[in-house]
Amino acid sequence: MYHHSASASQLAAGSAAGVLDPVAADSKDAIHFQRCTWCGTAMYQRLLCPVCQGSELRTERSEGVGTVRHSTVVHRNTPAARNVSLIELAEGFVVRGRVMGPPVGIHSGDRVRLSTAKDPVRGEPVFQLMDEPFRAWT
Repeated sequence: MYHHSASASQLAAGSAAGVLDPVAADSKDAIHFQRCTWCGTAMYQRLLCPVCQGSELRTERSEGVGTVRHSTVVHRNTPAARNVSLIELAEGFVVRGRVMGPPVGIHSGDRVRLSTAKDPVRGEPVFQLMDEPFRAWT
């Protein structure tokens, strides 16, 4: 989707090409998300706002701090078990990613911080636990 401004065409934020606003070199390891200018809803990689169906989305940078909402262990197509987690970030959107550490040691409610914006193999964000969880005999 292109928007015409003056005499130049510019790729719109959140377009089907998957390209958002240009990313600065210092924010390479950051998650960028969209926020609807009409209702303020935060979302990750969407074309339209899921609440008001608005197409005016502005790109923002996430701090990368969030909470694990769901985590599961996957054994398919990998030599070792890995986890796949849904992370709710502080800005209000949910992203699918991986949390570093033993897959059985990651639970809902654990606080995480962004480690790498893109896993070199799977292309999804990688998080690390912020606090070592204390779970006696679990």
